[in-house]
Amino acid sequence: MNEWKLIVGLGNPGATYKHNRHNVGFVLIDELAMRWGFIWKSRGNYALAAGLYKSRPIMLVKPQDFMNASGPVVAQILKQKHLNTHELLVIHDELELPFGQFKLKNGGSHKGHNGVRSIIAACGADFDRIRFGIGRPEGTKAVSDYVLENFTADQQDCMPGLTEAVGALIESHFD
Repeated sequence: MNEWKLIVGLGNPGATYKHNRHNVGFVLIDELAMRWGFIWKSRGNYALAAGLYKSRPIMLVKPQDFMNASGPVVAQILKQKHLNTHELLVIHDELELPFGQFKLKNGGSHKGHNGVRSIIAACGADFDRIRFGIGRPEGTKAVSDYVLENFTADQQDCMPGLTEAVGALIESHFD
C-alpha cells in the first residue's frame, strides 16, 4: 500500500466551474481540508492546504491551471517536495462509472481523461487514483459539454453523503 503524502484534486479554477461535474476532484479535496482543519493558501499555480493527519504530514493540492494542464503542476510539487508517485493520490471525475460510485485504483491508463493524461505524461502512470463516477451523457450530448455542466439538483442533494463516504475511504487508508 502506498503512503500518500500528496493528495491532488482535479478541477478547473474559478467560480464559473465550481459546481461542474468535472470539478468533483476539487469538491472532494475541499471536504478533506474541512475534515482535517487544513487551511487553503495560494501558491501561484496551485492552492495548498497542509498539515498533519494522524501524525502524518499531508499536502492537499488543487492545481490552478486548467484541468488539461495539471501534470506540470503535480510534477513540480513532487520534485520540490522530494516525493515520488507512490506518495501521490489523485482524485478525479470518471465518465465510466455511474454517478456516485467511486473506486480506488493504482496505475492504468487515463481512459480519455485529459487531466489524468497530463499527469501521466508529466509523472508516469504509477500513482493511486480515486475515480468518482459522474456517468455518461445521454443521447448525443458531447462529453466536453456534459462534464462542464453543473450536477443536477438531485445529484447535488446526494453530494454531502458521497463526499463523506470518499473522505472515510481516504481516512481508512491511514488506519
